[in-house]
Amino acid sequence: MNCGAKRPARGIAPGHGKFPTVAFVNLATAPLGIDLGKLVAVLQRQLDRDFVPVWGYPARLYATSKPKRSDWQVVFLDDADAADAFGYHDITKNGQPISKVFIKTTIAAGQKVTTTASHELLEMMIDPGAQMWAQNNDGKWYAYEMCDAVEEEEYRIDGITVCDFVYPSFFESWHRPGSVRFDHLKRVSRPFQTLRNGYQIVSDGRSAKEIFGSRAKERNFTTREVRTLHRSEYRKLLMTARVRARRAPSRR
Repeated sequence: MNCGAKRPARGIAPGHGKFPTVAFVNLATAPLGIDLGKLVAVLQRQLDRDFVPVWGYPARLYATSKPKRSDWQVVFLDDADAADAFGYHDITKNGQPISKVFIKTTIAAGQKVTTTASHELLEMMIDPGAQMWAQNNDGKWYAYEMCDAVEEEEYRIDGITVCDFVYPSFFESWHRPGSVRFDHLKRVSRPFQTLRNGYQIVSDGRSAKEIFGSRAKERNFTTREVRTLHRSEYRKLLMTARVRARRAPSRR
């Protein structure tokens, strides 16, 4: 599914042979708008009740100010400048996967912090390295992301808003429209569909770009939704690096 590379045992913590523990760390000065412990409890319920029965990769979530070296992390920061200041980029300082939720940026874009946190967690669970792709019938490779195509579709758990997510069938091009369930909220009707307020990253093997479900989404994406230091940008950088490596002359 990832351009010919062996499919990894997703959800297994690298080097540990077990399902991960995910630490939620709040380094933001802007208010989250919710108690972090309550948010983590809701996300644990979403993971256990809705996500794991479909995707099969559990994790233990907890809120802390001092994550362990082996923890994956979801870190709340004010914005990308804060990520630079704290040194939070693509992996933790101990080499573990990380997702970032930018509080000021999220709120300025008119989005919910809780939904964004749900989005980041679910995508990190399945593709922690942001490196997997699925090929459609059109020959193009689509980023193996669980929430991008449905990212503004939401539902509530204990009164807290969380993000919709796609099912494995979403990335299986042989399914006929409407033949199976493609996402949790049943908003998607066919494989690889981008909903009106969603987007996806698509590659031809040489470069990667975003496609959008509507012109309105594209306008918002380019004018309001700052994606600096997000998984999507890291994924595009990885694609560029692979292409450059293939083109580099042999040093034999």
